[in-house]
Amino acid sequence: MRYPKASWLLPALVAGLLTVAPAWQRVPDEVDLALVLAVDVSTSMDPDEQNLQRQGYVEAFRSPSVHQAIHSGILGRIAVAYVEWAGAHPHVQNVVVPWTILENAKDSLSFAERLARAPIRRGAGTSISEAIDFSLSLFSFGPFLPARRVIDISGDGSNNQGPLVTEARDKAVARGITINGLPIMLRRPDRREDATLDAYYRDCVIGGPNAFMIPVRERRQFLTETRTKIINEIASQPESAGLVHSAGNSPQTDCDTSESLWDDIAPSPHAPKTDLGEDL
Repeated sequence: MRYPKASWLLPALVAGLLTVAPAWQRVPDEVDLALVLAVDVSTSMDPDEQNLQRQGYVEAFRSPSVHQAIHSGILGRIAVAYVEWAGAHPHVQNVVVPWTILENAKDSLSFAERLARAPIRRGAGTSISEAIDFSLSLFSFGPFLPARRVIDISGDGSNNQGPLVTEARDKAVARGITINGLPIMLRRPDRREDATLDAYYRDCVIGGPNAFMIPVRERRQFLTETRTKIINEIASQPESAGLVHSAGNSPQTDCDTSESLWDDIAPSPHAPKTDLGEDL
């Protein structure tokens, strides 16, 4: 009895194994950048401001200049997730749009439309540290291999709940992640932390390779500065013009100020409660 030659069986066998290979064995997509957009939805911002903030991100991903920035990368694709955050209490951090790979204009426009349709959730308190920790955890679940990882924090106040912001920042930076910032300074300062929010972000929040921030001081800047920030984050070497970079290891700002300010104006979020729900 003659047996068929193995020369034609081996390619067929390999093809069959590739066809039935489970998803966990497949090579993840490589991307130029994995970017978490972590956006403040605390009640210190009124609904109009939060809608304008959301619109800034929607319009950014509709912009041809952002599409071109993505296309200009080595691989020509990035992964983006959009997160809303507020205080340190459970369920305040919320993934609005999960990890999405953007490779062309159609992908970016679809991401923008998905974001535009999503409702905005609001919450009390401002915990930048919890926002960083939550964003850091998302990188463990992304089905891709990024060349760079960036957390983009936007907010209108300093950390007043949860762990120290510098501890969360340093933990993320130690893992090779860059944290950029978009401090929102629209209102006339009524507290010391508001007057120095840009310095606070520079010295206490942002960090890592090429870290930068862009303050927003006027409502019209939401659209222009949000787009500028995202374009510079997509670029491997962001342009320095108009950007404020990290102050390094010698901050000039008291990074613990917000915790003491919060204790002066409101009960501690971690204070024990009586049976009536009152702070002791």
